[in-house]
Amino acid sequence: MSKAESKKQQMAAGAALSVKRGEKPESSLRGASKEMARSMSEDELRELASTKRKDLPEKASEE
Repeated sequence: MSKAESKKQQMAAGAALSVKRGEKPESSLRGASKEMARSMSEDELRELASTKRKDLPEKASEE
């Protein structure tokens, strides 16, 4: 996995990572973040969540 492609993806990864670490209950997640928490490893989530948001678009472009 590479860096996050959008701010929303970065924030969803951060939320999923906090569930993986036991900081939040899984019931606090919705949509993409819930799926990320179930299907990705903590290392993958950490890589996505650590992406700097400054130059990212709000949403990924649909190409």
